[in-house]
Formats: sequence, C-alpha cells, structure tokens
Amino acid sequence: MTESKPRRVLGVFAHPDDAMFFCGATLALWAMDGVEVTIVVATSGDKGSPELEMTSETLVEIREAEETAAAKVLGAKEVVFLRYKDGELYPTLELRRDIVRMIRMKQPDTVVTLDPTVFWRGTRSINHPDHRAIGEATLAAVFPTARDRLNFPEHERDEGLFAHKALTVYIAGPAESTHAVDVTRSIDTQILSLREHKSQINDMEAMAKRIKERALDPRAPEEYPRYVEHFRVIQLQG
Repeated sequence: MTESKPRRVLGVFAHPDDAMFFCGATLALWAMDGVEVTIVVATSGDKGSPELEMTSETLVEIREAEETAAAKVLGAKEVVFLRYKDGELYPTLELRRDIVRMIRMKQPDTVVTLDPTVFWRGTRSINHPDHRAIGEATLAAVFPTARDRLNFPEHERDEGLFAHKALTVYIAGPAESTHAVDVTRSIDTQILSLREHKSQINDMEAMAKRIKERALDPRAPEEYPRYVEHFRVIQLQG
C-alpha cells in the first residue's frame, strides 16, 4: 500500500511500555516528522513486579512516571492513563466509552492499537489477555461507536465532544501484517524510550539487541541494515 503520513495519531494500549515495545519506532518516526501523537494507556501496570516488598500503589507511581518519561523520548505530545486494573481488562462498554471519549476529544485521523486475535506467538509465548481486550475495545470504539453521535450522547451533551470518524487503523503486533514501516532512522529512539522502563527490563543491552534483531529487514544488505515494524492497516471509507 502507499505510504501516507498521518497528521494526528491516537495510540491505545493496555500497559505502560506497550506502545514502546510494539510500535515505538513508528510512533517516534511520526513524531519526528511533526505528527501529533497521543498515547492512551488503559492500565497503569499495577501487577507487573516480582518484588516481595512492592505494592500496587507504589508500582502505579513508578510505572506512570516511566511511561511519561518514555513517551517524552518518543516525542509524544501527551500520555493519558485510564487507570483500569492490570490483568483485569475486558472489552466492556465502560472501556469502550472511555476510548470513544478520547477519540472524540483528540480527533485523530489514525488510531493505533493491538491485535485482539492473537492468543499466542509461536510455541514460546502467550499473549497477555489485556492486549487482546484493548484491541477489541479500541476497534469497536473506532467503528462504529465514535462515528455515531447517538452512541454515548453524554459526550456531546455534557462535554461538547462530537462524533468523529478515524479513517485509518494500524494494528501493531498483528497475526498477519499488510504493511511495513521503515523505522531505520527512529529505532534508536525507540530503544532510548524503552530504557526508561527500568522496573520492567532487567538487561537493557539484551533488550536493545532483541529489538534490533526483531526489526531487522532480511532483504537489506548487511552493510546497510534496514529496520521495519509490521502492522495490519485498515483503511475505512470516508
């Protein structure tokens, strides 16, 4: 498909660090090119620690601070935390309402989220159920809910937020990709942003190596490496 640069992007993810791991290089690339990027995080990752002395309340503070710093490195304009419980995310009407509200507020032409169809990757990885939930809720929010003003009419009545149709959806970490974004000039920014997630990454150098190995385009010559991130892109009719 023809590469087209969005103007305003809303990324909707389940946890702090999802945006950076799944598509951080693409978000950074867009931000470099003047695209307005807003990241919405449904949970604050309040379960993601093996430390015996850690509490969920303390972990929320740590992870929100890490995500805010990481998003700044990527060049995102804003991070919004919805503060649902980590590990307990479902594609409920309440979650859909909150995502629709963000779509109507930020008026993106492009929405980025995760693939709700992916249950596992190969034979060594099970996808987090929160990832599936946020993908399902976001796709339902994009179409048809945010488009039709009689869905959640309180947005218009109480907040002055009007129906909005985002025409392009990028699904990150897809079961089947349709599109690759060349992120050669932004992958190092992605890695820098991930370095902010100190509570989640034990070996930063191993992480950096893994990110580049995953994104390396095997068709590029060894002396001129090229890095790509893969998506399923849905282009809705206007």
